[in-house]
Amino acid sequence: MTDNANVSLRDQTVGILRELAVIAGLGPGKVLVVGVSTSEVVGRRIGTGGASATAQQLLQGIVEVQAEHGFSVAYQCCEHLNRALVVERELLERLRLDEVAAVPIPGAGGSMASVAYRSMQQPCLAESIEAHAGIDIGETLIGMHLKRVAVPFRPSERYIGEARVNAAYTRPKLIGGERAVYRLQQQDDSILCD
Repeated sequence: MTDNANVSLRDQTVGILRELAVIAGLGPGKVLVVGVSTSEVVGRRIGTGGASATAQQLLQGIVEVQAEHGFSVAYQCCEHLNRALVVERELLERLRLDEVAAVPIPGAGGSMASVAYRSMQQPCLAESIEAHAGIDIGETLIGMHLKRVAVPFRPSERYIGEARVNAAYTRPKLIGGERAVYRLQQQDDSILCD
C-alpha cells in the first residue's frame, strides 16, 4: 500500500517514472514498455475491476515524463490480446515490428491499453518489442518485452495506488571470458590475442 494517500495517481506515476528514466538513461531513440493493471491500482484483483478513469490518470503521468525525456512508449495489452503492445505507427515502422490486428477495449486488451490507444495520433498493435526499460504496475509481467539483459530496478516508492510497482532497465550482454575487458583503460595495457 502507498504511504502517501494524498498523492494523486498521476503524481505517483511521474515520481517513479522520473527515477527510472534517469537510471535507465531513457531519451530519444529509447523505448519504455508499460504494463498496468488498473484493477490492482484501485485495490482489486487483476482483471476484475479495470477503470478507464484510473488509466487516464496514469497516462497523464507517463506522457509528462515522456515529454521531458523524449523516449517512446509501448503499452502492453492483457493476455486476451496475447500481451500485444499499443504503439504509435512511427515506432512500429522505425523498429520494423510485426503488426497485429485488434483494437484494445477494457475487456480485451485492458483499460490502460484502451486509453493509450485512443490517445495516440496513429495507434497500432505490435506483436512484441525489445524495450530498453519497463515499468510494471500491478504485476502484469512485462519481462517478455524487455531487451536482454534486464536489470531489476526498485523505485523509492513501491506502489501506485494499491498496485505494487516493479521496474527494470537493460544493459548490453557481457561477452568474453577471463581476459575480457568491459571498460576502456586509460593506459595502453593491450595483450595480443592469438
